[in-house]
Formats: sequence, structure tokens, C-alpha cells
Amino acid sequence: MKSDWEGAGGALVVGRFAPSPSGPLHFGSLVAALGSCLSARRQSGRWLLRIEDVDTPRTVAGAAEGILHTLERFGFEWDGPVVWQSTRTAAYREAFARLQAEGRVFGCACTRKEMADSALARDGTRRYPGTCRDGLPPGREARAWRLRVPPGRVTVEDGVQGEIEEDVGADVGDFVLLRADGLFAYQLAVVVDDAEAGVTEVVRGADLLDSTARQILLQRLLGYPTPAYAHLPVASNAAGEKLSKQTLARAVDDADPARVLVDALDFLGQAPPVGLAESGLAAVWAWARANWLLARVPQRRVIPVATYG
Repeated sequence: MKSDWEGAGGALVVGRFAPSPSGPLHFGSLVAALGSCLSARRQSGRWLLRIEDVDTPRTVAGAAEGILHTLERFGFEWDGPVVWQSTRTAAYREAFARLQAEGRVFGCACTRKEMADSALARDGTRRYPGTCRDGLPPGREARAWRLRVPPGRVTVEDGVQGEIEEDVGADVGDFVLLRADGLFAYQLAVVVDDAEAGVTEVVRGADLLDSTARQILLQRLLGYPTPAYAHLPVASNAAGEKLSKQTLARAVDDADPARVLVDALDFLGQAPPVGLAESGLAAVWAWARANWLLARVPQRRVIPVATYG
């Protein structure tokens, strides 16, 4: 049962918003930014901003700058400088080397084509069948490096979705940490970044819920603290597809930011008063900071918002 979540339980709360610059900020991303920001601010905490551009092939030129401009236009204020994952390769390499030295990673020669008939994991990816776990096949070289997932289940008490449990080995298998193209994988990068920044709570969209067990597992193996998690409902278009670049989601309209913020508050179950948008952007933020309650956020993982699709 949801309660008035207390994040890190009395310590200084540090939240963050970490968009990927694969396109403009759309309504779904704005919802995630607003929820994470209000959760931290309501607890007198810090709110950080990180651009997750570790996956350089998916990065769209100018998208990051556009996201920052849109956030500013909507009145968001973050603490400290913006962190760019593309500048943090050395930190990821160090964490990878630690896992490698402990025998927790192994080289994998498998291609996507060779895994095309593997079972599907909950998030739609292919479950790794363990082909190279005990050594590379004769004549093959490592293309990527995978975590040797230990047995056992990972449980998280999510601030919105309730208790989530997953057997990472059974559901996902040994997942990639260093990709075939030489880039470090998202799962490793986000864990290292959150730990170094002192993040105590992660409030984000429910589309990332299936990554949480993998990230908690990496936190444990690297000796990092595990933040509190809360996964907000995801905005979808009329067809039920998550708003994203792939589904051609429109950039959020910043012509009337107060109105759109009120819509986002309503989407998150906060029941803003009628006429709040007409009071102006500053008034919307003041009301939101004073009245935010995570307990009001709907537990549904996907909610259609045809207006912004």
C-alpha cells in the first residue's frame, strides 16, 4: 500500500532527472521531470540533471540543448552543473575493471542474429542463453562483455508500484556491460552516475521499471548504496504506445507552460485546483511544491494522453 514516501528516510534527499537526447522533450518526459523534481523539493532535497548520452548512436544533434531550454522555459531549476554521460567513460571503465578483476564479467561472441530465437525477457529484449558463460566457442572472439549474474531474486519496494521482485538470471540472463561497439551499457553507466552523485531516490517512468532489478544487482556487486525507487505512470498515445521518438511523440508545447504543468500535475493524480494555470507559472510551482504527495500518483503503469500524443 502506498504511503507518503520519505525517500531516503531522514537523510538529505538527492533526486535526479536523466533524459536521453534522442529527441525533444515530450509530455511523458515532462511528467517524469516534474515528479522527480517535486519529490526532492517537497523533502527539502537537491535535484540534479544528467544528460544520458552514453548511447551516442541514438543521440540527436541539438536535442540535449533543446531539452535544457524547454526545462528552463517551464521553470525547472536544478542544483549544480549538468552532468553529461559522454564525458564519464573513465568512471565506467573503472567500475567495469573492478567487476572484471573479481571474475564477474565474461567475454561474449554472440551476435543479435544468433540470439534471435532466444526467449523474450519481460522488457521485450532477448534473454541471454548463456552460450559463452563458460568460455568462448573455438575460433570466436569476444564482441561484448556480460555480467555473470549470480543466482537469487532482487526485491524492491517501489514508492508507487509496490513490491517488485525479479530473478535477474532467470528472466534476463547475463546482461551486457560493455557493448560490441565499445560503448558502456546504460545499466552500468546509470548505476555509476547515481552512486557518484549521491542520489538517494530515483523517481522516473514505469517504462524503466524492468531495469531496476539489474541496477540494484550492480549496486550490490559494486558496494554502492541502493536509492529508493518510485516509478510513475507512463504517458501513451491513443494507440497505447509510450510517447517517444519512435512513436513520433510531439515536442511539448512551451507556449503556455503553466497550463501544461497543470496538465502534468493532473496526470500524476495531484488534483490541482481549477483555474490554477491562469494564476501563472510561479503560482503553479508554488502550489505544486506545497501540495505534492507521491501517495496520490496512480499505480497504473500506462495512461493515455491523446492531447499530447
